[in-house]
This record gives sequence, structure tokens and C-alpha cells, in this order.
Amino acid sequence: MAWFILARFFFAGAVAYAAYMLQPVGDDVAINIAFGSGLAGLAILFEWQLRNTAVTHMLGAFIGGAAGLLLAKGISAALYWADHGDQRVAFLQSFILLLFPYLGLIIGGRKGEWLEPARLISLFRNAGPERHYKILDTSVIIDGRVADLCDTGFIDGALVIPQFVLKELQMVADSSDSMKRNRGRRGLDILQKIQKMSGVEVVISDVDFPEVKEVDLKLIELARTLSGKIVTNDFNLNKVAQLRGVDVLNINELANALKPVVLPGEIMKVFILKEGKEYNQGVAYLDDGTMVVVDNARKMISKTIDIVVTSVLQTTAGKMIFGRFLEPGVSPSSGPARTAASATAASPQSGTSQAVAPPSPIVAKDR
Repeated sequence: MAWFILARFFFAGAVAYAAYMLQPVGDDVAINIAFGSGLAGLAILFEWQLRNTAVTHMLGAFIGGAAGLLLAKGISAALYWADHGDQRVAFLQSFILLLFPYLGLIIGGRKGEWLEPARLISLFRNAGPERHYKILDTSVIIDGRVADLCDTGFIDGALVIPQFVLKELQMVADSSDSMKRNRGRRGLDILQKIQKMSGVEVVISDVDFPEVKEVDLKLIELARTLSGKIVTNDFNLNKVAQLRGVDVLNINELANALKPVVLPGEIMKVFILKEGKEYNQGVAYLDDGTMVVVDNARKMISKTIDIVVTSVLQTTAGKMIFGRFLEPGVSPSSGPARTAASATAASPQSGTSQAVAPPSPIVAKDR
């Protein structure tokens, strides 16, 4: 990094010395040196702003600007018959010389990703299926279930991992908080696992949007640029992306859709883990984390028992299952039927789930 600073120092000194020797703004030495130093400072500031710009975008801006300049010169040469002494013609030529290089610079810089080798090759291939991009956000990488989806082949197309997501993941992995640090390192391990999978294409994208500060908004802009879909389990990002017209694949919604369907009256085996909130209730969990509240099962804690499902309630918080312990010699149809008239589930951040619903007040919630 030191040689960058040294190069900037020598550049500023050279420009100031040139201004001192050539005196472009009068005979005052101090004013000329200040003028040269100011120009050097602006050039260094411009170079500093370009430090995070992808090479393909800079190359695209250079090629677009050069093409615009050649086009402007060609148009000016084609107007040889015009009266160049007329101020309007002179202004028109000046405007053309400024307009086309500017358009080429801006358009070339914005479309610089087309200079990537994969995209250049695709221009010369026969028309085929459109390439599908799946853009991963930080939360879904840390979650880890996306690796299992890739392993089973349910996610097709190229997985795009932006550099700004990697940077955010690295900041989490370097956090002083041990819990955050473990989550960040788990995310990095998940990425390595996905990269090693055969048949899974992983693309590390250098595309960034310096004018956008929030990572979520950067993901939305990248999805628009690539015409791809965002893979996430962030509820807020899901809603914002949909409002902005970007398709989202939500891992939590997929998990809820794949949960087994249980109907009232079915018999199922559950392991009673703890007592419920109300009298004589036991609480069990299914393999997918769904809580099952069982009446008359408090005495069966730490045992696997048969229960009959009395009611199932589906809310935005997840699926809630209520059941009744089948005592030996008692038929499933006998005994009082329980219904979930009302239920309240705690937020996922609290780590607890409860309900108030007479006579089954504990609510099962997705874990």
C-alpha cells in the first residue's frame, strides 16, 4: 500500500513543478503551485473514487468513450460543407464532440459486465435456454440449507455471490461477538462446500453499486442487472424486492410448503420433551421443528407415545398442531375434542413459543 501513497506524492509534486515552471495562470509562483497542486488533488480524488469499480466497467467506459469520440469526429468531418464561421455551426460541432464521448463513456461503463468472457462467448453461441442467475444474500448463506438444496439439484442455473456480500460475511466472521463470529465462519464454510459440489456453477461477481449504501438494495440492483432471482430467508428483503419487481426464492417459504400435511383424527408418534404451559399438557416437536401440544401427556415426559391429532392451525408464524394422548385401551374417537379457537405465537427472535387458547393454550410454531 505504501507504494501507492508514494506514487500519488510524486504525481502531485510533478504537476506542481510543471505549473511552477510553465506558469499557466500568471507570474505569481504561489498561485501557480497552488493551481498545480489543486489539479493533482482532483486527479487523485478521481482515482480514489474508482478504486471499487470493476475492471470490466472501467474497460467498458474506455471503449465506449473512444467509440463515441470516433463517431463524433466522423460526424464533424461529414459537415465539411457547413459554414464554420457561423457561431451556430461551431456550437453544434462542439456539442457533438462532447455528446457522443459522454454517451459512450456512461453507456460503456454501465454495460461493462458484457466484457466478461462468459458473456462474450455467449454472443457467438447458438440461441439456447436463457441463463438463470440465483443471487445469494448473507442470511441464506449463514442459514446453510441452500447447500442441501444445491446438493439435491433443486436449484438450477449459476449461483452468484457478490463481493459486497462476501465483505459483509467476512465482517461477521471477524466480529468480537463469539456468536456472530461463529455464524460468519459457518457461512464461509457453506460457501466452500457449495464451490466443491460437482455440477454447481458458482460465480463471484465484482459488480458493485457505489451510489447504493445498503446491501439489500445492492442485491436488488444486481438482480435487475442480471435478470436473476434473489435467494434469501430475510422477510424484509423478500417484501422490498417484490415491491421493486424482483423475483425472490425464500427458503423459509419453501420449508413451510414441504412440511408434511396432518389432518385431524390421524394417529402419530411423538416424543414428549417437556411439560406445557397449561395443566396436564406435554410438548413435542416434529423433525421439521413444528411444535405439537398434547393434552393429558404431562406424565409421559421423556417417552414416545401415540397421539391423535385434534386440530391443525396454519398461520403466518407457522403450523400449529394440537393432539391428545391415546391411553392404552382408549379408542381415538373417545375423549373430549380439543380445538384451537385462538392462539398466539411468540416472535422467532424470542426463542419461545406459547399460546392462549382455551382449552389448548400453547401454540406450536416453526422453529
